[in-house]
Amino acid sequence: MSLSPSADQPLYYQLADSFAEAIHQGTLKPGKRLPAIRRVAQTHQVSINTVLNAWQLLEDRGLIEARPQSGYYVRSVLPALTQPVPHRARIKDPSSEKLDLIDQVFAAQNHPDYVNISLACPQDGELYPSARLARITASLLRRNPDLIGRYALPPGSERLREEIARRALHAGMSLTSDAITLTHGCMEALQLALRAVTQPGDCVGLESPTYFFLFPLLASLGLKALEIPTDPQHGLSLDALEMLLQEKRIQALIAMPSAQNPLGCCMSRQNKQRLAKLVNTYNVPLLEDGLYDELQFDWPLSPTVKSFDSEGWVIYCTSFTKTVAPDFRIGWIAAGRFHEAIARLKAVSSMAESRLLSETLAEFLANGGYDHHLRTLRRRYAANMDEARGLIARYFPQGTRATLPRGGFVFWVELPEQVDTVAMFHRLLEEQICVTPGALYSLSERYNHALRLSCCYPFDERYSWALKRTGAIACELAGLAPGLDQGLPLRPQTV
Repeated sequence: MSLSPSADQPLYYQLADSFAEAIHQGTLKPGKRLPAIRRVAQTHQVSINTVLNAWQLLEDRGLIEARPQSGYYVRSVLPALTQPVPHRARIKDPSSEKLDLIDQVFAAQNHPDYVNISLACPQDGELYPSARLARITASLLRRNPDLIGRYALPPGSERLREEIARRALHAGMSLTSDAITLTHGCMEALQLALRAVTQPGDCVGLESPTYFFLFPLLASLGLKALEIPTDPQHGLSLDALEMLLQEKRIQALIAMPSAQNPLGCCMSRQNKQRLAKLVNTYNVPLLEDGLYDELQFDWPLSPTVKSFDSEGWVIYCTSFTKTVAPDFRIGWIAAGRFHEAIARLKAVSSMAESRLLSETLAEFLANGGYDHHLRTLRRRYAANMDEARGLIARYFPQGTRATLPRGGFVFWVELPEQVDTVAMFHRLLEEQICVTPGALYSLSERYNHALRLSCCYPFDERYSWALKRTGAIACELAGLAPGLDQGLPLRPQTV
């Protein structure tokens, strides 16, 4: 990797990221000594202090360690998941026990005294441009007090829709402002899309594992769920999907092709093209959930499936809740051939989004340094992910594996099969720690030994303690010592 003094990232960040990538890919293996500091400085034409700062950053992430009188060495790295859990695609409905568990998790997540290490809602005010948004809002009200004195009417803020269309070009989408419908977050976008393209009794294809709240959403609309195998590295199995489409077993599909929740994987450009071709060939609508698209760690962004949509069968849904302002609850949908139907459903259900919040967001997107903000978020989340994986490698039982996401801030951890993470969830609640058991992410029991964890919190002593304590209880349930105590290196695998 060549370092650029003119890049947004400091040189030591760039250097640390390049070595972190080499560690994750297995180029630098656990126990291997890093090159001498002076040699690295000469190779990359930077100062020795720059290399030392990069090494310190890698230490903080848990990727390397200093050994007295010897130098710096790569630490044991948490193995990455490389294979999906095999299963047959079967239509199922969520049981009452599954719905009750979802309610219990939400209750725990909302408890102010609990340490939450799995909720996919950033809890650190520093992650968002709150002060900048406050100034924009105040300025708008001074200039136009009537903003809060009149109803917002469909189709909503034209300026915001224009800014969204402009930014969509970064993801390969060529949209007009008239093709965009503003929504109350991404969940409303998905709900409107489902109402437009399905009828009660229809079957909807889902990734497995998938975001757990999709199950009660489908049930509320009288829809059935069919889970499709999803690779922790490559995403949705397109071979399995094509067979289901040929057999006409699903009437719609929901997928997260980039930074998938909970796995964090991204489909390749080639597979995204194939997915777009499949749904257009078989005339089955794809609801593309792009909630984490702008938090991909790689730049330029991987294009959306929507960017390859030839006949309008891809419905793109996303929001700004994970990137700018969670409480604004402003999302949007580009519905292709279903635009008019979805726009009508939006108008009769919740009319339009707040004018004040929409105009505030539009101003921020236009002049508030959104791209700089996103780069900061990506660096923060990538660093947090490394540090969390380092703690898991040291404190969770041997045999634990985890995904290595290419974006976002959630990842998937699979413990030894004897660990029941629902029981683990209840044990941790007694210590005021909240995790999300893998059983929520499927209607089957195949993920009962898994967890979804999140890295969108301040990486402080409280968070670190909760992660270490979770590992200790996992070791107790598994009957195994922590990975660090096994005396065996945990080899990294390419994701």
